[in-house]
Amino acid sequence: MAPNSGFAVLLRSPWWVSFAVVGAIVLACAALLPSHLVPFAAAGALPIAVIGCIAAWRQWRAPSAARVEAARAAAAAMPWRGFQALLTRAWTAEGHGVQPLPQGAQAADLRLVRGDGSGQSVLVAARRYKAASHGVEPLRALHALVQGQGAQAGTYVVLQGSVSDAARQFAAAHGLALLEGAALDALLLKGQPGR
Repeated sequence: MAPNSGFAVLLRSPWWVSFAVVGAIVLACAALLPSHLVPFAAAGALPIAVIGCIAAWRQWRAPSAARVEAARAAAAAMPWRGFQALLTRAWTAEGHGVQPLPQGAQAADLRLVRGDGSGQSVLVAARRYKAASHGVEPLRALHALVQGQGAQAGTYVVLQGSVSDAARQFAAAHGLALLEGAALDALLLKGQPGR
């Protein structure tokens, strides 16, 4: 599904928006069409109602904003070993293998071996320290290490701060993933002890 298609926008919107659209379509059909055609025309709103149900289910299952913020704050306060253990638990729960890299690697902290049986590896640079903006240089170093170690990809984890536009462009041009925002929040919640 295209990220800006109508269905994708409705999936990201509050659940009630889809049902409001369905109501508007049904009312428009009732006002503009002969009464014997209204049920058939209104049935065209059924896919939007299904999208509304999916959005409601996702939003009901989503963690609260307070829980997400608490997980993010706890991760930011952890020492490096604790943060590394959190990421390891999360990726292990997803079925991946996680190997710490030697301290000399510096551009990356972990090697993630995908759990799909392909044996492909991803080098992960986990930056939990606060920075106003993460620039291009750490991404250049990660890219060089990915190429030097024969990994298939690189991921740059941004717990605090933002990524500069130049760094985003570099990541996109060189196939590096930026793990931040909602995707990082979901990973942090998955790695919490006791899950």
